[in-house]
Amino acid sequence: MESPNQNQQQESSSGSSVMCQLVSPEGDHLGAALYLPHNVGPPQLQEIVNHLLHNEDKLPYAFYIGDEELSVQLGAYMQQKNANVEVTLRIVYQPQAIFRIRPVNRCSATIAGHTEAVLAVSFSPDGRCLASGSGDTTVRFWDLSTQTPLFTCKGHKNWVLCIAWSPDGNHLVSGSKSGELILWDPKTGKQLGTPLTGHRKWITAVSWEPVHLQSPCRRFVSTSKDGDARIWDMTTRKCVIALTGHTNSVTCVKWGGDGLIYTGSEDCSIKVWETSQGKLVKTLQGHGHWVNSLALSTEYVLRTGAYDHTGKTYSTAEEMKEAALARYKKMRGNAPERLVSGSDDFTMFLWEPTISKQPKARMTGHQKLVNHVYFSPDGQWLASASFDKSVKLWNGITGKFVAAFRGHVADVYQISRLLLSGSKDSTLKVWDIRTRKLKQDLPGHADEVYAVDWSPDGEKVASGGKDRVLKLWMN
Repeated sequence: MESPNQNQQQESSSGSSVMCQLVSPEGDHLGAALYLPHNVGPPQLQEIVNHLLHNEDKLPYAFYIGDEELSVQLGAYMQQKNANVEVTLRIVYQPQAIFRIRPVNRCSATIAGHTEAVLAVSFSPDGRCLASGSGDTTVRFWDLSTQTPLFTCKGHKNWVLCIAWSPDGNHLVSGSKSGELILWDPKTGKQLGTPLTGHRKWITAVSWEPVHLQSPCRRFVSTSKDGDARIWDMTTRKCVIALTGHTNSVTCVKWGGDGLIYTGSEDCSIKVWETSQGKLVKTLQGHGHWVNSLALSTEYVLRTGAYDHTGKTYSTAEEMKEAALARYKKMRGNAPERLVSGSDDFTMFLWEPTISKQPKARMTGHQKLVNHVYFSPDGQWLASASFDKSVKLWNGITGKFVAAFRGHVADVYQISRLLLSGSKDSTLKVWDIRTRKLKQDLPGHADEVYAVDWSPDGEKVASGGKDRVLKLWMN
């Protein structure tokens, strides 16, 4: 490809070019500023970035000016915005995670089976299997090809409040209202050993150690209304470390890609723990009320581990670990892992915990408590759901507000991938990030929708709620 510097002088003097500076998401300049012709758009910019970064495999990029994605040629953009041609245009290039998200627009199956509300749904890391947890005390595994129940797993004595797949796909752990945790084998539906006991109140969240740190997966962390977090080793079936220090219920937990555990609590703080001895590394303070939800910028690759859009399988645990590590490093780039917290104080904080105890940004605008936060798979966007009936979109790197999505007529419980929301109003809604408008209204549930999950391959959505049925949605 010829150098973008050629013919700069002629172009600039004729007024048919614009001076541009390509910038990484972290703010680093990619080479010097360039004069680019007005007919350059995202495809040509993609070529230039791949060329300047010496990428052997041509990678997909999206381009942002301010918080807006560039979708037209530069000349058209300058005209639309009436932009000053004398000012250098800062264009941020953002690597795109390689996955497709299809616009889901129809319910492909309604699966009955649970006899009480569905409280948790989760696709396996490779997207081929679905698990659900219910108020009927069972965990169920579903075959997605036939859309029928595979296994009904009985063992809990109380509501199943949360479920989590190990990122290698070999195990599922479920936590109940009575504080017990049970491990299941998804291939057989069998319970592995006796329930893990130790928590004195109900389980609020579970997170596994990433597979790029330990393969096969062995350890996971659970949090409880009792104020503790506990790290369990599934091979010894014991709690190996108790993380004590919160003075109130621990509401959420994430096991980060750098090996740190983050816990959010009703004591208004977020604590950061190392996982070899369980020492407290730091406490992140700033929220004026309960912390309800945590999300990591790397969550998508941590959840899917070695599994990507190619559907490749791995013969050894070591091979899986290496593939997962390569995906994690590529996703993270040179930037630190980012954490976002949502609170009853109506606000969110964006943190870079490995760098600072101070938040990078405080995000305000919701009129009621924020009960769920989520990063897009590429870490570029951040969504928040609130009891003010709105979903808000933010820049996942700077924390700047981008847009509000209104349309739900009741509390929004959970958001998944980008950007789908489920609500007390019995609907799911799919929002279009580019146009900032409602793309698809998905009525069909007879009552409140409590849980939604978008499959890692972006092809389907599962939802569950008060009406006791699981619904699968696809296009």
